[in-house]
Amino acid sequence: MELDESKYLYLLFLLPVVVALFLFNLYWKRKKQREFGDLELVKKLSPESSTFKPVLKLVVMVLAFLGLIFGLVNPKIGTKMETVKREGIDIVFAMDVSKSMLAEDIAPSRLEKSKQIVSQITNQLGNDRIGIVAYAGSAFPVLPITSDYSVAKMFLQSMSPDMVSSQGTSLDEAIQLSGTYFDDKSKTSKLLILISDGEDHSEGAQVAAEEANKQGMRIVTIGLGTEKGGTIPLKVNGKVQSYQRDNNDEVVVTKLNRASLQAIAKATKGGYVDGNNTKEVLEYIKNTLNTIQKTEFEATQMADFQSQFQWFLGIAFALLFLDLFFLERKTEWVKKLNLFNEK
Repeated sequence: MELDESKYLYLLFLLPVVVALFLFNLYWKRKKQREFGDLELVKKLSPESSTFKPVLKLVVMVLAFLGLIFGLVNPKIGTKMETVKREGIDIVFAMDVSKSMLAEDIAPSRLEKSKQIVSQITNQLGNDRIGIVAYAGSAFPVLPITSDYSVAKMFLQSMSPDMVSSQGTSLDEAIQLSGTYFDDKSKTSKLLILISDGEDHSEGAQVAAEEANKQGMRIVTIGLGTEKGGTIPLKVNGKVQSYQRDNNDEVVVTKLNRASLQAIAKATKGGYVDGNNTKEVLEYIKNTLNTIQKTEFEATQMADFQSQFQWFLGIAFALLFLDLFFLERKTEWVKKLNLFNEK
């Protein structure tokens, strides 16, 4: 359940005040009646006066007040799936999560920078659908094609080298897996945005890119890292404990392999952009998207919570209407019930 205007819940504190005023008024009436004369004699002078009706009126008024408050709060419950028509393209982000992406030659690190880039690209999308693939020594799906950007960002933040057991940079597997995300029967344009430092890439990357081109995929590669390179810090609880070393116990220095990423992009008539400058990347992706033909497709999404205020207001007004008929005189059928020993 979701509350639209939860601030109105503070009005609930008025209910004890209303009840207290009622009890005080009842006490005051009884006190005045005692001052006037004997209670039994007063009852005989007003035989049609009911002690039950005032209580009933109070209960009705309190319930009506509750209805008005919850009507103002506007609780929303229940969701439904709905199909909407949109015009856009399908985009898959293939993100390198190998240990070399932990290098901090780009602040805060290559991996964190790639997350920032994907998140900001997503922010400037319109009706496009997106998916996420992660890869290192092998590739695996993270999020299938969806139009729910908030879910995509949630999965995006959880990505790390711990997601894969085998290290390396298997660009060919990343391209092949990304290709399965796209519907071959659909005429929707297909864009793969591949983010990597390009290091330790497999030899089959070029072949995979050429095959992707035959399937109508365009690949844009984003290179992260510097040619000078950087070490790979190994952290525990956020503190650097050591640095990644090779088989000869030498500290590994990982460098950007721009050439391999450029070759992959060229094979699909795509493009390469340096990921060190986020503004430049966003502008490049924006221009690329403007050159790609958008097609209409159907997307299933969760509809917003449905407002329920009308039920509460309806009940409140019905109770207020009934209250008009609750005079403080005895009613025959209530008499028979002998509530509050009114006989």
